[in-house]
Amino acid sequence: MGRKEARPAPLAAKTEPALSLSRPVFFVGFMGAGKTSVARRLARTCKVASVDMDTYIERREGKKVKEIFAAVGEEGFRAVETEVLRELGAAADPMLVSCGGGVVVTPANHEVFRECGFVVYLEVTADEAAGRISDTSTRPLFQNLEAARARCAERLPLYAAVADATVNTAGKSVPAIAREVQRILEKEGILCPQRR
Repeated sequence: MGRKEARPAPLAAKTEPALSLSRPVFFVGFMGAGKTSVARRLARTCKVASVDMDTYIERREGKKVKEIFAAVGEEGFRAVETEVLRELGAAADPMLVSCGGGVVVTPANHEVFRECGFVVYLEVTADEAAGRISDTSTRPLFQNLEAARARCAERLPLYAAVADATVNTAGKSVPAIAREVQRILEKEGILCPQRR
């Protein structure tokens, strides 16, 4: 009977240290910049919580964003958005918050950003965004490319004004953008190893 081969002991799985956020991180940028995808990816990698503001608003209000727009107009929607931004900014456990593309048009939101968190601006052109959005019917303010280009140009200075960090997303994959954002947040001391 042959001797049993001694199998090498399996290598211990390398466990990543649990990370935590020292304050909320708000992702801003035009529709299709990848705010939600990047926040989700980062949340999975770093084991922190993330929330999509539009989804949160829909659950809270019991209707879709486009239905809120239809019922109360853009101004009414923006008022709800500001309330939710304050709520998320004040949450006991800081989260990665992907904001709607128009969050920067309300001056009160700029104050919330300044007081509560760190803002990451994901840069994208309207043309690139159009290529990424498969269903524009869910985007009340992205119905044609010309209008989207004009709106994007109009919001550019607002995104730049609130940004603590800017990441150009052109030609980059979601994992690559998430890694770039992670490096920025670690360097800034916002994403840190959890205290035991």
